[in-house]
Amino acid sequence: MSKTATEETSRLKKVKSILVTQSAPADAKSPYFEIEKKYNVKVDFRPFIEVQGIAYKDFRKQKIELLQHTAIIFTSRHAIDHFFRMCKEAKQEVPTDMKYFCITEQTANYLQKYIVIRKRKVFTGTRTALDLLEIIKKHKGEKFLFPCSNKRQKDLPDYMGTNDFQITEAVMYETVSADLSDLENVFYDVIAFFSPSGITSLFHNFPDFKQNNTRLAAFGPTTAQAVVDAGLIVDIQAPMPNAPSMTGALEHYIKQVNK
Repeated sequence: MSKTATEETSRLKKVKSILVTQSAPADAKSPYFEIEKKYNVKVDFRPFIEVQGIAYKDFRKQKIELLQHTAIIFTSRHAIDHFFRMCKEAKQEVPTDMKYFCITEQTANYLQKYIVIRKRKVFTGTRTALDLLEIIKKHKGEKFLFPCSNKRQKDLPDYMGTNDFQITEAVMYETVSADLSDLENVFYDVIAFFSPSGITSLFHNFPDFKQNNTRLAAFGPTTAQAVVDAGLIVDIQAPMPNAPSMTGALEHYIKQVNK
């Protein structure tokens, strides 16, 4: 939903409270806490979505042979957890020559929970699926397995599927709306969203939600589009050239309105 100049100005109100629709950061030096202290703003954290593993008996219906693949693509910690869970339940041991392609170094480091990384072939992207694709292109002969959610980003598997790569999508977990009923009468100046699933959860919990003076922050174009498709207004968007992160975008906005 586009905003007129008058509407945009009328929505520039002081921010006193922010709800981040994710779990609280483990790092005490997180920029969210810095914003809280620096601008005297209350920042709360509450995941709007939950990840649930698919039962092994249901996974078997996909008729996927896990170890007929020579490489695994991991785009999240959830994917790692549920891949190794499936292997355990299938009583299959992952061969030492299996190759792992991880979307970021942080994701690759998480593999240490299950394997000794220095003894395995691990390839790491920098930040996005497109970055990882550049590495995958050099290994076209592999048989890739892509553990994923029932609601996945389409860019990576769709590209590979139309460019003669051997890739099998394996749905091992699903994203569901969290129970937010305790927030029914709680109001925030800003709510920050990170995926379309967050918007789905908002209306799943509160079908009659009205935005009114609540400013909505959206990370990524698909999240922003989900806000617009729901008939709501995107007040704060990231990443942007002057704000590559959600915290950067929030701080930029707060500086503007909390003068």
